[in-house]
Amino acid sequence: MRTGLQLAALAVLALAVWLWGFDGAQIVERWAAEGQRAAQSGMARGLRALRANEPGALLTLMAVCFGYGFFHAVGPGHGKILIAGYGVAQRVALTRLSLLAVVSSLAQALTAIAVVYAGVWFLGLGRKEMIGAAEDWFAPFSYAAICGIGAWLAVRGALRLRSNWRGGTPHLDHHHDHDHQHHPAADGVCSSCGHAHGPTPQQAAEVRSLRDALLLIGAIAMRPCTGALFLLILSVSMGIHLAGILGTFAMGLGTASVTLAAAIGSVTFREGALARFANGPHTARIAGVIETGAGLIIAILAAQFLLRAL
Repeated sequence: MRTGLQLAALAVLALAVWLWGFDGAQIVERWAAEGQRAAQSGMARGLRALRANEPGALLTLMAVCFGYGFFHAVGPGHGKILIAGYGVAQRVALTRLSLLAVVSSLAQALTAIAVVYAGVWFLGLGRKEMIGAAEDWFAPFSYAAICGIGAWLAVRGALRLRSNWRGGTPHLDHHHDHDHQHHPAADGVCSSCGHAHGPTPQQAAEVRSLRDALLLIGAIAMRPCTGALFLLILSVSMGIHLAGILGTFAMGLGTASVTLAAAIGSVTFREGALARFANGPHTARIAGVIETGAGLIIAILAAQFLLRAL
């Protein structure tokens, strides 16, 4: 099992080296851009066919929208970078990270729906204005949020690494005016006074996991997909609202297929990298180094996207 994880981690590492070291990213980017252009033309044809009541038009439109979401996610973007980086930085269950990948993609679809209908009904904006707003405002804010999350992960990893290196354990001092001794039980409730003086480690971990999950989803969902905006605006102008909304969610599922793969790859890489050091004296230090490095990579890549968007 451990050898299998290490081989899988090497495969993920080899893919990353090809993408960023041997122009693999440019090849994938060109392929994804061509796929997006073809899918966008297919969406326009699908909407016209649906309005003409052609048989099978809705199913065809959903397939094209799913394909657009896939190609959009394969190209340069922030969702998969954040999901993969978090999976490398933190030891998180694969099922939980996979759920985050899917939920964040669907939340991005919801953002697109909210932006279009708010823009059309309340602000009277057109397609060019809304797509321009998405690129000029939503994208930079999203990149800045992801950059902040990466920096936060790097700092958190560095603090843990420093604490482990010094052999210290972070603790909280608390002083009460009780005249009795505290004997906390496993659930954190004091047997002497009957109330909890702080969260249990399990409760603290759950709070941190929920906070991290909300930050990840929010940072990804903040920027609506331009393809979803294009689809929704066309569907609104043609009077087929439901088709546009369903297509947007199909697009979100297409995006989720890529972020899901990124989640699986990141967890596999982390577990494979740490398999050799499992239960060893340096496991905690290695984990701290990985978290710090992953956070820095997220922050640097997001900062590059931010500079391009400005």
